[in-house]
Amino acid sequence: MASTTNQPVIACDGQGVDPAARIRYRAETLIDASLHTVWQLQTDVGNWPSWQAPVTTVTRLDDGELRAGSAFRWTTPVPETPMTPATTLTITSTVAHLTPYRCLRWAGPGVGDGLHIDNGVHVWTFTEVTGGVLVRTEETWTGAQVEADVATSTTYLGYGLDAWLADLRAAAERADRAVRP
Repeated sequence: MASTTNQPVIACDGQGVDPAARIRYRAETLIDASLHTVWQLQTDVGNWPSWQAPVTTVTRLDDGELRAGSAFRWTTPVPETPMTPATTLTITSTVAHLTPYRCLRWAGPGVGDGLHIDNGVHVWTFTEVTGGVLVRTEETWTGAQVEADVATSTTYLGYGLDAWLADLRAAAERADRAVRP
């Protein structure tokens, strides 16, 4: 699902990922579900662990609906790589841009034992199309440790984004089937 440079820019309110980042990955999927269902699953961050196994915990650092300025801390296991030990990555994300039912952009650091991402910038777009919702995402990482092995870091970033999209698709399609007559 990785992208080529010929694909459309993935941006929220005109803001994309870090253009200078050496580690980047893009992916997309078509979800046969309503935009409402897909958006609710993605923006109800406190419930991420209920539909995506790689997210083990989420704590909102503010109250109410997700909005620009909202922050949340979440954890995910990271397997051993040639450059880092297996660890649990704790990510603190702050929403920079959010346009309801269209796009979402957040950024923040990720820290684990033996692993540090100085800043990850993650953008999501949601577009109603024939057959459902086209979800596009792109993420970049910066930091000396992850940039020491760009290929490995990009590979693991890709695994995570592809799994996230697959889990989002499965959860949204399952939820919509449950309410269809």
